[in-house]
Amino acid sequence: MTRFRRSPRPIGIALDQARSQWEPETLLAEVQRVWSEAVGDVIAGEARPTGERGGVVTISCSASVWAQELDLMSPTIVDRLNTLLGGARVDRLRCVAATPNDFSRG
Repeated sequence: MTRFRRSPRPIGIALDQARSQWEPETLLAEVQRVWSEAVGDVIAGEARPTGERGGVVTISCSASVWAQELDLMSPTIVDRLNTLLGGARVDRLRCVAATPNDFSRG
């Protein structure tokens, strides 16, 4: 016999469960989840993780100036990411300038 709840559950619980089932379990997905926390809202608005291969995370930036700046900051960012991810998983960042159309698509 199946038991049904008498009162509805908050939708947030259902959405969290669904999201955890649909999110890919990849390093890129994990980095994307903690990116804003690792770099702050300003940088997150100008750059985002878009690829990963062998521990190298590609960061697409809105302009070449941002790519250069993040390249200089990459040791600090890698340390923050690895701390938030609970261990050394990101080896380095590869910062590239995306074309305006690519970056605006999100």
